[in-house]
Amino acid sequence: MKSSRRSFLKIAGVSALGLGAKPIIDVFAASDEHGAASKPQTMKGKQAFIAKRWGMVIDTRKLTSEKDLEPMIEICRKIHNVPEFEEKRHEIKWIWAEEFKHTFPTQEHAFLDEKVEHSSFLTLCNHCEKPACVRACPTKATFKRQDGIVIMDFHRCIGCRFCMAACPYGSRSFNFRDPRPFIKEINLKFPTRMKGVVEKCNFCAERLAVGQPPACVEVSDGAMIYGDLDNPNSEIRDVLRSNFTIRRKPALGAGPSVFYIV
Repeated sequence: MKSSRRSFLKIAGVSALGLGAKPIIDVFAASDEHGAASKPQTMKGKQAFIAKRWGMVIDTRKLTSEKDLEPMIEICRKIHNVPEFEEKRHEIKWIWAEEFKHTFPTQEHAFLDEKVEHSSFLTLCNHCEKPACVRACPTKATFKRQDGIVIMDFHRCIGCRFCMAACPYGSRSFNFRDPRPFIKEINLKFPTRMKGVVEKCNFCAERLAVGQPPACVEVSDGAMIYGDLDNPNSEIRDVLRSNFTIRRKPALGAGPSVFYIV
């Protein structure tokens, strides 16, 4: 009798866990304890995109003006419920435009091409190979998946901002105010955040999980390429082989996974 009751409780517990976990799976795909995709998942009729290490190349030659950057910034804001504050100090940034001297401070010199010097560059989380933000987070609210994406669990964030201090790229933002009233149109398919929480680019992990490319890549008209850096036959590796690229602050040893063709 005790054995039967124990078996029933075990089955009931597993069933309840399965029901409760489904929304998380829908957003981040099947994962192991580190949040990495463990095997291909069929979701909404599409195959999940699987990679050993995700990376991105931004071809700045195809982005000749700040207006060219707007579609990528706007689509990211729209699908990820990024608020738009009027006050600069409250700004939340997932992907944004930055001057060369701020994007590549170690590459600046007195004889830099004027066009490059005065151009704006797309900037986002670099999803580093050795992310300092992960080491600094005391609650593991930010962690690196086995596929290289550095992602956040907003519910675990206690707002200590240690990760912001650790990130050498300024790729994280803090919600000093409740962001929800400042979202133009809430996307119900992606969670909103609350006051006191850090956030950043997640490399569109929720889209990769359902077989879709990152939103910025989709609207970039070929200026942004993504793929598996560990796959020598991938498109991104072909692009890296045939073009000279630079990364942000490479001397720090973080190993950024975002490359720029300049």
